[in-house]
Amino acid sequence: MQEPRHAEIIEGLRCTPACISPKYFYDERGSRLFEAITRLPEYYPTRTEHAILQASGADIARAIGQGCTLIEPGAGSCAKAAVLCGLIAPRCFVGVDISADYLAGAVQRLGARFPGLDARALGGDITRGIDLPADLPAAQRLVFYPGSSIGNFDPPSALALLRQMRALAGDDGGLLIGIDLPKEVAVLEAAYDDAQGVTAQFNRNVLAHVNRLIGCDFDGSDWQHRAFFNTAESRIEMHLEASVPVQVRWPGGERAFAAGERIHTENSYKYALDHFYELLAQAGFARTRAWTDPLQWFALVHAQA
Repeated sequence: MQEPRHAEIIEGLRCTPACISPKYFYDERGSRLFEAITRLPEYYPTRTEHAILQASGADIARAIGQGCTLIEPGAGSCAKAAVLCGLIAPRCFVGVDISADYLAGAVQRLGARFPGLDARALGGDITRGIDLPADLPAAQRLVFYPGSSIGNFDPPSALALLRQMRALAGDDGGLLIGIDLPKEVAVLEAAYDDAQGVTAQFNRNVLAHVNRLIGCDFDGSDWQHRAFFNTAESRIEMHLEASVPVQVRWPGGERAFAAGERIHTENSYKYALDHFYELLAQAGFARTRAWTDPLQWFALVHAQA
């Protein structure tokens, strides 16, 4: 019997158009490439969110309170968690990530930086549900989902994910989440197609990752990075486009791709605040508050269960 993720990847490759979930960007190399992306001049989300945390940190800390249990799905390098830990002094931190090896080192470094913090790493995929440690305090939980990762999900899937976060938060907890706001198309497209080509490397790396996961034979040199803003859907789309006719094989199957045919690898929805508040309300959150940057490019939203 196939592992669930094997079946998911193969199903996506057989779709028309083909697709690969963006969660498969994040093997160890992909995680490191994404960290490089966050330092690029074109990629505004990370530095803008960090600036909001710096400028409004005291206010955010007052809204959240001290001593919570902090849960971060998709924790990656834990860099943003480190900033937040400095503000709210949580008792416990649980970082969750599909790239478990990369996460383990990051959580170890976080624990060393905050010696009193009970810091734990949990390999997992929030889209498939997370089983938190049984001894984790049930009260005063804060789910932290920065970086506008919620934009990778279409609105129905985003709502389902927010409902999972509501369940993780418990009855007296909350959510602190980053969202990317609508802005000029040129700014958006540059952020996902940088001049140095780091995002292109990141996009193509997903092929090497799925090769290892399901035993297929993608050659990354056959594929070109494409990124553009879909105005009707209010989202950036990333694709890999075959530059030549390609035949891809995996155990038990294969697919031919014509030159110019694409694999859809990522969406990044840009939400107006009012629209996002509606999603939060549908997910069971209330008492929302947002902090934004002076250009209104990004927002950190706190919502209570």
